Amino acid sequence: MSFFGFGQSVDVDILLNDADSRRRAEHKTEDGKKDKYFLFYDGETVSGKVSLALKNPNKRLEHQGIKVEFIGQIELYYDRGNHHEFVSLVKDLARPGEVTQSQAFDFEFTHVEKPYESYTGQNVKLRYFLRATISRRLNDVVKEMDIVVHTLSTYPELNSSIKMEVGIEDCLHIEFEYNKSKYHLKDVIVGKIYFLLVRIKIKHMEIDIIKRETTGTGPNVYHENDTLAKYEIMDGAPVRGESIPIRLFLAGYELTPTMRDINKKFSVRYYLNLVLIDDEERRYFKQQEVVLWRKGDIVRKSMSHQAAIASQRFEGTTPLVEARTPGPLSDGGSRQ
Repeated sequence: MSFFGFGQSVDVDILLNDADSRRRAEHKTEDGKKDKYFLFYDGETVSGKVSLALKNPNKRLEHQGIKVEFIGQIELYYDRGNHHEFVSLVKDLARPGEVTQSQAFDFEFTHVEKPYESYTGQNVKLRYFLRATISRRLNDVVKEMDIVVHTLSTYPELNSSIKMEVGIEDCLHIEFEYNKSKYHLKDVIVGKIYFLLVRIKIKHMEIDIIKRETTGTGPNVYHENDTLAKYEIMDGAPVRGESIPIRLFLAGYELTPTMRDINKKFSVRYYLNLVLIDDEERRYFKQQEVVLWRKGDIVRKSMSHQAAIASQRFEGTTPLVEARTPGPLSDGGSRQ
């Protein structure tokens, strides 16, 4: 980079030491596209080289210092001017001076804590990246390289089934059951719905997977609901005593682990929404939160012991959050 054509120009690149063997993972960008990035886990070392290639071998590159940073930050789209950094590590590569030829500087960030999963949502982005900076008097030369972090989890010790009776007084009474309350991202939701009382004409039933993203705090709280899947359970009228099985494979959907109060900036929660539609197009529904987690079944050899056993803490299922739509089903057979 040069100023008005004078001085030295330089190309900066960041190269990882294990780039040839490290796995890559797809990750969604802000524009909705998917790119592949190098995949890391909590506790892994990040090491490599910052390469400087001088474009003009006959000129020197004067600088005020060269450094590389490892940064984890959260960016709220409604507050783009402020980046909230939760990880910030710096390595000085060179003191102020001159670079007379192309060269590379080694760096290593040992056993880096990466507490949260990379995430790109409707109103928030959590990213990890390396940033190399050549400080200059007029204009710094900066190069960034994003990586992706996955949080691995151990199998939840307590994973009780979800069983609930819901209905409308003297009209509809059903019992639904899901085999677990916590599912890994490639899991299968197995359950059943049992009709105890049917006095309205139900013509359609489905289960929706809803992702609810909550950002901000206090008066600046934003909620974004996104229906990721619609799974048809039944098309036609059920009768009393009928039992309908549920088998929903999660692997085909773009899901992330449940994220709760990440750095006090945002949360991502998932709900199973049971929807019934009668012959007059009235909709009845009941939501139940489920916890999603990333199964740590494949552990890289280079991972530290800390990374291999890293796990998220699972809390108990929170109380139901009713969607703000007419016609919710109530517990215990009363209309809400």
